[in-house]
Amino acid sequence: MAERRRAASFRARTTLAATLVVALALLAGAVSLVLLVRGSLREGVETGAEQRAASLAAQVESSGVPAQPRQDEDDDDPEDEVWQVSDRAGSVVRTSQPLTKPIPESDGDVVRLPGADSDYLAVTEDAGEYDVTVAVSLEEVEDSTHALVPPLLIGVPVLLLLVAATTWTVATRVLTPVERIRREMEQITGDKLQRRVPEPPTGDEIHRLAVTVNRTLARLEAFGVRQRQFVADASHELRSPLASIRQTAEVARAHPGALPEGELADTVLDEGARMQRLVAQLLVLTRTDDGGAARERREIDLDDLVLATAGRVRHGSAGRPDADRSLRVDTSRVGPVRVRGDELALTQVVRNLGDNAARHARSTVSYSLVQRGDRAELVVEDDGPGVAEEDRERIFERFVRLDEARARDDGGSGLGLAIVEEIVRAHGGSVQVSRAELGGARFVVLLPVGTAP
Repeated sequence: MAERRRAASFRARTTLAATLVVALALLAGAVSLVLLVRGSLREGVETGAEQRAASLAAQVESSGVPAQPRQDEDDDDPEDEVWQVSDRAGSVVRTSQPLTKPIPESDGDVVRLPGADSDYLAVTEDAGEYDVTVAVSLEEVEDSTHALVPPLLIGVPVLLLLVAATTWTVATRVLTPVERIRREMEQITGDKLQRRVPEPPTGDEIHRLAVTVNRTLARLEAFGVRQRQFVADASHELRSPLASIRQTAEVARAHPGALPEGELADTVLDEGARMQRLVAQLLVLTRTDDGGAARERREIDLDDLVLATAGRVRHGSAGRPDADRSLRVDTSRVGPVRVRGDELALTQVVRNLGDNAARHARSTVSYSLVQRGDRAELVVEDDGPGVAEEDRERIFERFVRLDEARARDDGGSGLGLAIVEEIVRAHGGSVQVSRAELGGARFVVLLPVGTAP
């Protein structure tokens, strides 16, 4: 109900605003129309008075003062046109209609004649020894102006009602798809993210809003599926070391002396380290999911990170099942390249690729780093078994291990390459895997460069 009241209030505010704007415009237009008509009619009256005064002045100059017109004794009201001829002393010599008070000399001014019901417009013209003054009634001007008022008083409110009704109808039609979207969104919950809002076939802003909402729902649905899968996989991965620790402990308690000395402690340490690595990688993935993997960006010497990781692999500190096995690490093709990004996150990328190569290499791990245009190309290769072509996309998924038993023995969690892909993508780059010249896997990471080396 509250939402409906807000929607109705929006329609009311829209209608009120539109009606108010139109009312002000109509009011200004009506006033302008009245003033324009009044001014035009008055200008016509003044022009007629000037022509009449000029005609009488010419008559006076050519043939003298005209004869006194015949008067209607029963009519005391001034005619619509009254003229008078006065001498230089101001005395009225002749007039078309006797008045109790002479017409004042004027140049287009409004005067009031004795006994008249309306104003007159007076014009005075020079006629030699005389002045000719003509006064014309403005009654027709007033009547014509007043005749405009009733239609305006009726038409303007009717037009405003029409505008209000039209605005209300249009606003209602515009808000109808919005209301449908709102009702559908109200039904969508965490377990119903597969639902979508209706998209009106209008191609306007409402349509684009619906499309955006549906795209957002699709992303939320995908995120929800991914999150549930992530939780299930993480629970499964954590269950395995916990079960191993518990099984060993139960055997040790039920059959004291059955286990070799120190086996329980070794099991707890190994499985605890395994869980620690898994939790650390889960935290990294959580950080990449919320955008933290590329939040603290600055200029980084990527070659320094590569060389440091290569030294770690060379000295046997990378995560290999047989740390005593020596590896040849080739860094001869590592050149100076600077990128802009999060140093900790990019360090994780280089380290995970190095650990993966060291885990699967037979004898050699090779690093290459060059700048190609506006991209930094990092290549990590090994001479191990490689990655089958059908598995090259799946290998970057979370908790994917191509050799399940061997990966568990190696201490792999199936998250390392997923972390690489997430971080690289957050930095605007890409990562691919192919077959290396050494015979194993060849991982190629492309990242936007920072400044020229």
